[in-house]
Amino acid sequence: MPDEPEPQHANTGRHGLGPHVVGQRIVVRRLLPGETGPTGGPAMTDLLGTCTSWDATACTVQPEDGAPVTIPLAEIVSGKPVPPRPSVRHRTSARDAEQHVLALFPGIEIAPLGEWLLRSDPAPRGRLRKRANSCLALGDPGAPYDEAIEAVLRFYAERDRPALAQVEADSEIEEALLDRGWQHLPHGEAELRLAALSRVRRSRRARRDRTSGAPGREARLEVSGDLAQAVVRDPDLDDAVVAAGRATLDGDWLGLHELNVASDHRRRGLAGVVLDELLEWGAERGATTVWLHVETDNAPALALYGGLGLERHHTCRYLTAPD
Repeated sequence: MPDEPEPQHANTGRHGLGPHVVGQRIVVRRLLPGETGPTGGPAMTDLLGTCTSWDATACTVQPEDGAPVTIPLAEIVSGKPVPPRPSVRHRTSARDAEQHVLALFPGIEIAPLGEWLLRSDPAPRGRLRKRANSCLALGDPGAPYDEAIEAVLRFYAERDRPALAQVEADSEIEEALLDRGWQHLPHGEAELRLAALSRVRRSRRARRDRTSGAPGREARLEVSGDLAQAVVRDPDLDDAVVAAGRATLDGDWLGLHELNVASDHRRRGLAGVVLDELLEWGAERGATTVWLHVETDNAPALALYGGLGLERHHTCRYLTAPD
């Protein structure tokens, strides 16, 4: 029996592309017929975009900008699927994302050190908050590290505060501080997670639809400017607070903070009641992005927020200066 003719698209096996990549983001290296490359051989070019069609003779790729490009399969040299382009939110730098924390502490002192921010709360209530009493050491300090570190130490010594630095995990700045004797705090490593507020609200609605019955409690919203607090009280316990959370609005970014449910009231849906109230408040005020910090050893919270579509943007750690 004679061999069957090879299909025209058999070359897809060499580069891993084919009809299965329709709808996916791909990169394709293709020949430019009739043109000569810089070394005298065939000219080639790369194209990045979404594959919108694939048939026996050609595929079509839609670049992020410009018109769709149809590529004959015979001109494909190599190619592969690539991960989706990060959302605009995830392309935000760690420094810019972390600056939204400042809205939570409107009364703190802030002094720039290049792109670093020295932060100190002159009138703290209760314990010192690390996010309000540390150097946000992200970006370029505008000076050699040794000079920048001396400025950090001087700033906190003048305020009789321990010198702390908040750094992005595994960054060059973290390495530089560790090389100079700074040490990790044994607690406080946290992920900044974010998502489109609309996506989180959809996830919350879907979760409510799957549950049997409402928690039987409502959250009361207390608002002061761009700060809000949602509180659930139990009338059977003299209106004691059994669940609460806070939110801040900074532009169109809604930050969620300090979500807490009393230990003997957990697994009753109260965290969701608080979240729903804060998310609705943010949406009414024009927020489009929701973000929060969650400590990396808090497995229940990581599971909760991950299930709502909040994805990790970056991880931060705190370092303390050597004695």
